[in-house]
Amino acid sequence: METQIVSPVSMRRQELIVEAASRLFLSPGPGRVSMDDLARELGMSKKTIYRHFPDKHSLLTAVVDRQFAAIERTLITAAENPEDTPFSEQVQRFLLAAFSALGRIGAAQLALGRGDAVLRQRVEQRIDAVVYQRLDELFRNGHRRGLLSAPPELLGEITRGALERLLNSQVPRELNYTVADLLRATVDTVLYGAIRPDSDKEAGS
Repeated sequence: METQIVSPVSMRRQELIVEAASRLFLSPGPGRVSMDDLARELGMSKKTIYRHFPDKHSLLTAVVDRQFAAIERTLITAAENPEDTPFSEQVQRFLLAAFSALGRIGAAQLALGRGDAVLRQRVEQRIDAVVYQRLDELFRNGHRRGLLSAPPELLGEITRGALERLLNSQVPRELNYTVADLLRATVDTVLYGAIRPDSDKEAGS
């Protein structure tokens, strides 16, 4: 089998196509942007685009993979120096990084119905691999260190649900809270509970 050699010019053109597709497809939605729109944005023919990507689906897959590669780098940076950081702060920092990164690419809308079924499945797989598996490992590590009494699997499921809900929620706007504030409150609730230690004493007074 012959190895196909891709020239630097061809690779750069492919990168430009994916960059432009990211800007167009992840803003209004994949279903609303045509390959004609992309060709106009790039100032090149559709034939040139199809030379690099045989169809719109393969291009969208490349866009998703590119975005999640960036998210992965962000989360790796967020997880640096864990031994110098309190565990609750590690979880908060991870979730804030994940939330802002997922929000930038409209991951929730993609996963919940924007685009075709195969693309949604791809987004869900990448969210699981890049975000949730790392979150689960973070909780498992906390449990191994004796910092958590609840099963890490349960904490992962609860936090995952909260993150997904906040990605689509109007609660931050309604409560006049920042998403960062709500994520910190979520972490505090998951790790320490919602009942204040002195609440029983106050109720009896």
